[in-house]
Amino acid sequence: FGAFLILRIMFTVYLLYSKDYDKIYIGYTSDIEERLLSHNIYAKKGWTVKFLPWTLIYTETFETKNDAMQREKQLKTVKGREFTWL
Repeated sequence: FGAFLILRIMFTVYLLYSKDYDKIYIGYTSDIEERLLSHNIYAKKGWTVKFLPWTLIYTETFETKNDAMQREKQLKTVKGREFTWL
């Protein structure tokens, strides 16, 4: 019996900040490095393209996509937005 490599996909909730426009973006992903490239380099359309460049200012990691989605949703509420600006 050989050793098994168990790959666990983690999900990251992240906050991006646009210093030039004083904007915050909240999202989640299973690949934070690729997502940052997507926001800052690859993207050609969408809301985030208008406010380049973006800086990663905060992350939280979750074991399930559902947990990450719930946290993202919570951060997008009025109370969650208060937290993000602190």
